[in-house]
Amino acid sequence: MHVLVTADTMSGSWTYTRELVTGLVTRGVRVTLVTFGEIPLPDQTAWMDLLHGLEYRPTAFRLEWMDDAPNDLPESSAYLANLVRELQPDLLHLHQFCHGNLPVDVPRVVMAHGDLISWAEAVQGCSPRPTRWLKWYRDTIVRGIAAADAVVAPSTWMLDTLRATYTRPRREAVIYPGRNPIFFNPYVSKDDSVLAVGRLLDAGKQVFLLTQYSLPFSICIVGAEQTIPLPRIPIRADVKVSTDKSNVAIRGPQTESQLRALYSRASVYAATSRYEPLGMAPLDAAFSRCAIVANDIPSFREVWGAAALYFRTNDARSLAETLRQLDADRGLRHAYADRAYTRARERFTCKRMIDDYLELYRTLLSAGSLAA
Repeated sequence: MHVLVTADTMSGSWTYTRELVTGLVTRGVRVTLVTFGEIPLPDQTAWMDLLHGLEYRPTAFRLEWMDDAPNDLPESSAYLANLVRELQPDLLHLHQFCHGNLPVDVPRVVMAHGDLISWAEAVQGCSPRPTRWLKWYRDTIVRGIAAADAVVAPSTWMLDTLRATYTRPRREAVIYPGRNPIFFNPYVSKDDSVLAVGRLLDAGKQVFLLTQYSLPFSICIVGAEQTIPLPRIPIRADVKVSTDKSNVAIRGPQTESQLRALYSRASVYAATSRYEPLGMAPLDAAFSRCAIVANDIPSFREVWGAAALYFRTNDARSLAETLRQLDADRGLRHAYADRAYTRARERFTCKRMIDDYLELYRTLLSAGSLAA
């Protein structure tokens, strides 16, 4: 089987793409990966070097949520269509809605890892202001969903949101994100610390909730989802604020090994987001055996169920109270860490994700063969 995968290099979905592509190639699938957005540095694509059966085509075409995307879309679509005709893959796995209606006779799967309108409604509490660009964006997504042979969402909540905001796909599936447990160490002795990932100014991640009240734990906030290459000269981009009431460290972007070390040492992961359709960071924390304290939003409830502790939606005081509860009861903290770890191992491995995708691919390809 030959699958052409498109990806976004400018968000946490790059981690998802890495798991998907690695998992597919490991299972004997030939993959052509085409990326949009910024062209990654060589160190950020080093994981591809040992994947025999992967061809990589980076591009700098704008992503569909960017202001200048309408100018780039005809060219990026033409590039992609010509590439499909040249390589003749069996199936397209697209991470951009805008290419769902690509004029090629190949089954198309669109993976919906988020969109601008549902982000605005969750984070800003209202739909974005109507503009000519927004009409273009909505119409483009509707056409992409309607033309796709299947639309995959990372949660039932995201799938319901797509239906309500845009249109109902002709075929739909929920495939939860997965991670390879080998990347994480759940056996390290834990510090009395809380980890969160997200920029302080990001209203969607709202990690600033951790700075509103005094907390018994030391707090570490990593200000970027994307990991960075190992610098030749060590750089420090940390800011620490310590008072009688709190101890907060704001860290800059981390290398992959640095971030994994932070997960392994943290007792608790604070999933503070208002909007989290993909949720890769809490998954990394769970595989590192962190207790998860999550904002009470539908996507977190669906994914983590009884394996997480929840604070009142977007409420900093409730978050602080929940963290104090975990500080006072070490046994409870360990129990929730084990719950999160067990749920991740049972439901959210890369193997399970790839199994689900391969089953979907085979169904679409067999349906195409019957139609032919």
